[in-house]
Amino acid sequence: MRDVIVVGAGGGGAVVAKELAQRGLDVLLLEGGARFADIDREWSHFETDANNPSSGYFRFGPADRSKAPWVRDIASSMLLVQLAGVGGTTNHYQGNSPRATPGAFAGYAGADANRFDREHLFPFRYRELVPYYEWVEATLPVQTAPLGLKEEVFFDGARKLGLPLETTKDITMAAFRPQQNAILQPGGTAGKTADSAKLVFPQARGCTFCGHCSQGCYMPVKAPINLKAKRSTSVSYIPMALTCDRWSRGARSLTLVADAFATHVGLDGDASARSVTWRVGATGQMFTEEARAIVLSCGTVETPRLWFNSGLPNPNGWVGRGLTDHFVDLVSGIMPFDVGSSRGPGSNGRIDYPGIGMLEAIGVTPGLDAFLHAFSDAGMAGFYNNGLPESGGADTVGRLVGRPLKEAMANIDRLLYIDVFTDDDVEWQNGVTLSATVPPDEHGPVARVEIKHRSRSARTVANREFLVAQAVTLLRRLGATRVHRINKPPFVIHSHSTMRMGTSVDDSVLDRTAEARWVKRLFIADNSALANGLGGPNPTLTTQALATRTAENIFTKYFGGDPWVRRESPIPSIDDAVTRAVLERGL
Repeated sequence: MRDVIVVGAGGGGAVVAKELAQRGLDVLLLEGGARFADIDREWSHFETDANNPSSGYFRFGPADRSKAPWVRDIASSMLLVQLAGVGGTTNHYQGNSPRATPGAFAGYAGADANRFDREHLFPFRYRELVPYYEWVEATLPVQTAPLGLKEEVFFDGARKLGLPLETTKDITMAAFRPQQNAILQPGGTAGKTADSAKLVFPQARGCTFCGHCSQGCYMPVKAPINLKAKRSTSVSYIPMALTCDRWSRGARSLTLVADAFATHVGLDGDASARSVTWRVGATGQMFTEEARAIVLSCGTVETPRLWFNSGLPNPNGWVGRGLTDHFVDLVSGIMPFDVGSSRGPGSNGRIDYPGIGMLEAIGVTPGLDAFLHAFSDAGMAGFYNNGLPESGGADTVGRLVGRPLKEAMANIDRLLYIDVFTDDDVEWQNGVTLSATVPPDEHGPVARVEIKHRSRSARTVANREFLVAQAVTLLRRLGATRVHRINKPPFVIHSHSTMRMGTSVDDSVLDRTAEARWVKRLFIADNSALANGLGGPNPTLTTQALATRTAENIFTKYFGGDPWVRRESPIPSIDDAVTRAVLERGL
């Protein structure tokens, strides 16, 4: 029998596995997708090679790319960005790692408390999570992002809105700031040249400003896996977990099994989680192992699906429900000067409006630029609007075609893009069930994902319109010659809360320790455990801080261990003297 089985090696599961293996537990980590063993060779800067939902290496599908992707029942026009494979969706993310807003937690009594979803708070105070934030920030590490031209322009626009610069990591007021991101600082030739021959480790270290974050970061070329610039868990927590027996007394080597899709969680006679059954994709073989504790970290769709397919209890009807997704939108402006949109990391500057949401300046490559300008449910700009006339003050809204699209594409480095992310309400009707129309696949009944896009709560809609108006005003004050609002359809890149923890047993699945309310020894450690939309910020850091806290709870409750976060220093993400020396020279 194992000590712990963790299902899912993404943003949260890799964290739990590393922390528990480091403390001497026997941990089995299962991942349904690929291992990505040689990212220098397996990944590229070609957008469709990475992100094609059918054949890309960043797809929701088996390790064997000659096989079809796994199927989901998507209830409406929607793009759901979730990846299979070790590292999960952190392989695709921009590395943005802000903390949540204090107003999303119990006990908050600020003057702006009513801006938040007060019915669905985290069941503990913000300050209780701060040590876990600090632990993850030191481990990855999370640092203040290096800035480029587009951030300089964006910040100038923020000042023209009358916003101050925020210099702390806490989000307590409307302000602009450099991103806190999990991307190693540039060193050596990195960020100083576009000559690929000079962007090779160790001559180049850290972020090379290549601008291809969404295709997976394998830069600098030839760097050790744990010194790749963007700190996806595939290059940070996973290498630490696999080598922790070398640098932590008493730790065992973690067992990682990829291409292993979990299909069932079994219970013992006391209704406690006891076993996990999984299917090997390459052979179809089925295996079952037992453990003293089980952690589900399959993501906001597959975790509830596994729960349903295992026949686990759902007495209050909230399993899979309450999905929050930050109800995204995008506004772009053509500037009369260069802003470097296609150069540098994807997102290094932000504006926070606690309880309302955030604005992020983003950089795009040409393919992504063309995609974004066609990704709208507001019709075709200048022709029809699908009944959604609201422009938020922009000159045009919807999909760009013809001359306006050519104008935008021809001015790619004069386009300033602003992503809009709301703090959205937890709403029961949005979420995951099992499909009644799509046939089961080899892993059982498939998930159905539904978001009532056009019937969101009044607060969520008001938040979105406020943020769009702020983005439009910012661009106009910077001198934009044309401002365009995309009005995105459901574009689910920040999904949370489908297995939420909460203050009440009536509308949550997990208690304050992230243990399932109705199944002992079963914990959840992915975005689905988040109680709400966090006040607007990106979710990954909070998921990883919460996963660290969950690992500590498992260790103390079921293995008689002592808590460690407040009394130890995290081990740096290195495993030999050479890489340690590189870090000490300034990475």
